[in-house]
Amino acid sequence: MNTTTQRIDFDGSQGAKLSARLDLPAGAIKAYAIFAHCFTCSKDLHATKRISSELAAQGIAVLRFDFTGLGNSKGDFSSTNFSSNREDLIIAANYLRDNFEAPSLLIGHSLGGAAVLSIASEIPEVTAVATIGAPSEASHVVHNFGVKIDEIKDTGEATVSLGGRNFSIRKQFLDDLKANDVLEKVTKLKKPLLVLHSPVDQTVGVENATQIFVAAKHPKSFVSLDNADHLVSNERDADFVASVITAWAGRYISQDALPEQSDASDEIIVSETGLGKFQNTILAGNHYLIGDEPKSVGGLDSGPSPYDYLAAALGTCTSMTMRMYADFKKLDVGKISVAVSHKKIHAKDCMECTDDERAKGGKIDVFERKIAVEGLNDDELSAKLLQIADKCPVHKTLEKGAKVETHYK
Repeated sequence: MNTTTQRIDFDGSQGAKLSARLDLPAGAIKAYAIFAHCFTCSKDLHATKRISSELAAQGIAVLRFDFTGLGNSKGDFSSTNFSSNREDLIIAANYLRDNFEAPSLLIGHSLGGAAVLSIASEIPEVTAVATIGAPSEASHVVHNFGVKIDEIKDTGEATVSLGGRNFSIRKQFLDDLKANDVLEKVTKLKKPLLVLHSPVDQTVGVENATQIFVAAKHPKSFVSLDNADHLVSNERDADFVASVITAWAGRYISQDALPEQSDASDEIIVSETGLGKFQNTILAGNHYLIGDEPKSVGGLDSGPSPYDYLAAALGTCTSMTMRMYADFKKLDVGKISVAVSHKKIHAKDCMECTDDERAKGGKIDVFERKIAVEGLNDDELSAKLLQIADKCPVHKTLEKGAKVETHYK
């Protein structure tokens, strides 16, 4: 399934604009999720983008954003702390609730995992929480500061090099970390929890996963990431994480976003998703599709356009009709394929247009079919199959025209 990404900005806990991305499925949206990144990382970390994209491909829309002062978000990082990260996450959840749908799934990587564990109970719509390489205590990140810890305590602030970048860390940051008891929050979580952790994680030891798992109440699950590093930098590991979260969360996430199935088997239900200008979900029996328009006319290009679907209906019906005839006649006919294009032309340019209405002028719709049949070398049979193609019911409907009755439910 293809995915699209929507750029989003919203005001964070300290009033600064936070930069976000919403990774969207091309089809129906099963649920919304928030992905909280690791300490001093960003929404654009390779693993974060990869996991979010894979989740979107499985029908889960994922909001990932940069915490205040990180990545492309505005604000002063030195004035932030674990509590402000918590507040940013709650604001992100409120943004989804107000503009799309409240998140039912929270995902956090490293310190982001500790953050989602800390705030999950404060977002009533959340029905499941997943952590990746998360510490059992927020203060675990202090070990990254090394010898600078004493300087921070003595002078109130110090510059710390993390991942090749310099960050200003203040004493209030350390104090705030100590004040937040993550394990206490875990004991009161009362939501399904999935703990993913690598036994060879050199940044956050696997004993942290044990402490989180023991503190949590059922239902809870643990999945080992085997040889993955802390940043889940290997694509196969990231894809594995996404597939596990998707399968596990499927038991808990809301299905309210999907259109309700109609008792009438011949009824197609089309509903706006609220995403972009034209995107709609399409429910045909048990099949969920997406309809949209190209970006050139203001759409998201997340699905075929209405005329694309009309062309697809003609092509599909043509292929099926020819196959039915070949099978009925017991003809040895190879694979059939049909290419259909659509355009509008002036009626005066159509030599075959004899209908009185068409002759009045204006533009008419022209669908062009190009049919290929593998291994077909018989001219007489080729001519017969073209005649059969014209007997396709959709072909007849298009040429004859149809009456459309419209009324409110």
